[in-house]
Amino acid sequence: MDRLIAILGLSILIAACQSSAPVAVASPSPSPSPHTAPTDAILQSAEIPAGLNPCLGSGPIDVYITTLATVDPNLAARVTNQWDQLRAGGALSGAVSLFTSTPAACTAELATTSTAKSITAFVAAFTDPGQADRAWGAGVLGFTPPAPAELPAGVTRGTGTGLGISSWTYDRSPVHLASWHKSVFVALVVVTNLDATTFKTATTAIDARLD
Repeated sequence: MDRLIAILGLSILIAACQSSAPVAVASPSPSPSPHTAPTDAILQSAEIPAGLNPCLGSGPIDVYITTLATVDPNLAARVTNQWDQLRAGGALSGAVSLFTSTPAACTAELATTSTAKSITAFVAAFTDPGQADRAWGAGVLGFTPPAPAELPAGVTRGTGTGLGISSWTYDRSPVHLASWHKSVFVALVVVTNLDATTFKTATTAIDARLD
């Protein structure tokens, strides 16, 4: 009987020690930092050279398309289709900023030549970098990367653009164009009748915000 009491006493003591031991609680994983909103990543008025004014269609991509539809329904339909393709590839949101020397250029097709000075920026955010890279390769608003072995005059593809491996530029006046992928974003800049320095400044400003 004394032995049984001793065993029971030892069992109670062990249980008491175990119940008083601290219990480890897993810390919640930190939430990932939110990515830049496309409306914040596109070119802003303070970054545009004098002589250019913001267009009414600047803002979310849906606003741009709606503005186009009031002037050129056919062009609006093409841009809608291009945006739908990006959405099918995983795009969550997109935004456009347009600045021109004349209001008529606000609703012109991108990269068309005229006497007007203009600069347009487009940024779309995707769920993950893989989606963004595939979308860039398929084409951004109709601008598709040329094959590496088939680069026409004025075209640079890859790291030589300064915008990463998934990038290409067209640099022959009066049009300068850049399309690239970074993080969860694709970006497009189209400059007409402006100098190469303005073009470079625009792409650098946007690229720095794509995180």
